[in-house]
Amino acid sequence: MNVDPEDMQVVQMIETRLNDAVFGEMGEKGPNFRNVGWIGTTALMMKTQIGLGVLALPSVFDSVGLIPGVILLCAVAGVTTWSDYMVGVFKVKHRAVYGVDDVGQLIFGRVGKEVLAIAFMGLYVMSAGSAMLSLSICFNSISDHGACTAVFVAAAFILVFVLSSVRTLDRVGWLALIGVIGIITAVFTVTIAVGVQTQPESAPHDVEWKSDYKLFGNPTFSQGISAVSSLVFAFAGTGAFFPIVAEMRDPRLYPRALAVCQTLITVVYLVVGIVVYYYCGSYVASPALGSAGKTMKKIAYGIALPGLLASGILMAHVSSNAIPVFNGIVSLAGALFGTLLCFQPMGCMWLYDNWSRGKDAPTLRWRLMVGWSIFVIVSGTFLMIAGTYGAIVGIIDSHAANGGTSAWSCADNSNSS
Repeated sequence: MNVDPEDMQVVQMIETRLNDAVFGEMGEKGPNFRNVGWIGTTALMMKTQIGLGVLALPSVFDSVGLIPGVILLCAVAGVTTWSDYMVGVFKVKHRAVYGVDDVGQLIFGRVGKEVLAIAFMGLYVMSAGSAMLSLSICFNSISDHGACTAVFVAAAFILVFVLSSVRTLDRVGWLALIGVIGIITAVFTVTIAVGVQTQPESAPHDVEWKSDYKLFGNPTFSQGISAVSSLVFAFAGTGAFFPIVAEMRDPRLYPRALAVCQTLITVVYLVVGIVVYYYCGSYVASPALGSAGKTMKKIAYGIALPGLLASGILMAHVSSNAIPVFNGIVSLAGALFGTLLCFQPMGCMWLYDNWSRGKDAPTLRWRLMVGWSIFVIVSGTFLMIAGTYGAIVGIIDSHAANGGTSAWSCADNSNSS
């Protein structure tokens, strides 16, 4: 009877959970770090993906146009799905890997570890910053700007800081599930509302309304590349999948969880992005929850509150609100750090595991995979450099358009007053 060596490794990962390659000895008195089922894994993966990114998608479509937006979204979804799959494959082959920084050390040594560690922390600092910014918008919307925005930002930070102090992912799996349900319900509520409303709240009321959506946009280079960076951010949970699969009871079920996760979020992204942009056109709000008027905005933010809070908690222990522009944070995080965690490392991972094994007698499949891996690395590097430039230009323009509003301004950031 032939036994696949990879299956043997997975079985060993399960059977030796009390002496895990990552967590070491795990006795009855300590926490069980290997206690996440595949459903909990799916919820955690979906919450690291679907959250803040979906709120920026209609604005992305407004920038590049409806048809290019759909094509770009599907392309980014395809590349990141392969990257996500490589996380599970690499983890099974290299049991001691817990995070993407461990991958950097394994392939490139200490320098690689530090670079990817900085990228990982940078992405989640900015992601948590986006979550706290969104929470402050939520509080402002629900309360009709009942307090200084800086107070709401501070309250969001305190909530996230306190609730993120949990040692194991299985303890926050339920929160991730609630968060996913909350975000999806909120965005679909807005999606339905924009379809039945007379016109968007911000559209002119003195003329007959007709959506000015564009099938093809005419963005500048910085606007176009920023839009792509926002799409990368929407799928940038890849770096967090390493610790998630490390805490699974049965890592063999990771592909199942991944398939469910990526299928659902891609469908949600397409439906929300297309429908909201089609009905709102250039008057779409960012975040998108403000596109259906003040009353629906309050309802949507109330529903989304657990999801926004979960987004901040899963980013854990961070407070970054130095850039008070939602789209700017999303684009910059996606370009500068998202690509470095979703593209280049995964291409390098495949080459690391397969280059020496196939170079002496290369097959067609091996050649194609080498070409694909190099494409992922090169495209990720281009997006990182060009996207960062585009995001910075966008932040500067937004900052100037808002009259130089500071991060700790008391001004209403929800347009409720």
